[in-house]
Amino acid sequence: MSIAQPPAQAPKKVAYLVNQYPKVSHSFIRREIAALEAQGLAVARFSIRSCADELVDPDDVKELGKTQIVLDHPWSELLLTIARVMLQRPMAFVAALGLAFQIGLKDESGPLYHLAYLAEACVLLAWFEAADIDHVHAHFGTNSTTVAMLCHALGGPPYSFTVHGPEEFDKVRAISLAEKIRRASFVVAISSFGKSQLYRWTALEDWPKIHVVHCGLDQDFLAQEFTPIPEQRHFVCVGRLSGQKGHLLLLEAVKQLVEAGYRFTVTLVGDGEMRSQVEALITSYNLQDCVSITGWASNQEVKAQLLKAQAMVLPSFAEGLPVVIMEALALGRPVITTSIAGIPELVETGGNGWLVVPGSVESLVDAMRSALDTSTAELETMGKAGVTKVAQQHNIDHEATHLARLFVEH
Repeated sequence: MSIAQPPAQAPKKVAYLVNQYPKVSHSFIRREIAALEAQGLAVARFSIRSCADELVDPDDVKELGKTQIVLDHPWSELLLTIARVMLQRPMAFVAALGLAFQIGLKDESGPLYHLAYLAEACVLLAWFEAADIDHVHAHFGTNSTTVAMLCHALGGPPYSFTVHGPEEFDKVRAISLAEKIRRASFVVAISSFGKSQLYRWTALEDWPKIHVVHCGLDQDFLAQEFTPIPEQRHFVCVGRLSGQKGHLLLLEAVKQLVEAGYRFTVTLVGDGEMRSQVEALITSYNLQDCVSITGWASNQEVKAQLLKAQAMVLPSFAEGLPVVIMEALALGRPVITTSIAGIPELVETGGNGWLVVPGSVESLVDAMRSALDTSTAELETMGKAGVTKVAQQHNIDHEATHLARLFVEH
């Protein structure tokens, strides 16, 4: 399949703005930037704050060296930049200040936090001018997009942003999502489901601004030869150990299957605020022999863990469209996951995995039992179907071509 060529003319420079970048769970942003650069766009990376201490992937560490981080600079330097903006653009500053208060009054964090976002916008305004930035693209419709919008109100570059969910959909009014869409050049949803949710909260005249651009995988996944599924009955679950990922429900399902006489293992790849609770439940359920936790892992380690498994399981309660599902399918591993958000656009029961009822341990047990009772040959057939579907829907080169065209047209 040939790759569509990007537009002949593109903005001189695009700034990517994320609240925390690079980050362990944001490899999809790194892939998107790399694909845009491969198509000739110049992309500068900006982040509000750093999470350098968490980074384990060498590619993330390299990306950190390319990223300007606002809060890594001395406060004296930041305050001087803010004062300069106030003096040079008094009318724009007053307008942006009013906007900060307007949206801050709706948000649970309050106006004071939004004054901090305005200060960050002042700093970025100066950096964008120095870097000759033509357009700003933010990932996530929360804080980073607030800063991009305030920077634009100060007279900075036009902006766009990608909405992932579920966080943005959980507090649409609090984060002034409709206002952000109204002021944006365009908005990206990562699935048709996400697009429909933006339609719910957006004026009809702003609907044409909303486009679907999938998160994608690069050739490191898409060009890999198929690795046979191992005979050992083994599941892997990749994701932050947090409430939304459903780990506690997964452990209950594992307990029931073990009590029913099934013998298999599960590896939890990731870390997070619920690790101690997950570990306590493993001990309480006496699952130490069949469930293990790796902690944070690099991209290569995640890939290795996926290839060791017969299937990936991710019983999330809230999602956008997890990139790790794409990765598992691209590696030929069927996926057991919940029928929420954009997931059914990629995972099909009986085709490349199993969709389960969210929050239902019975449905999860049934799906895991079905996977355990399925022959390796049948699992490989399902896995190969997943490879095909991901290549069709989530090739980062194709998705970046679409995004580059949006940058040009807006």
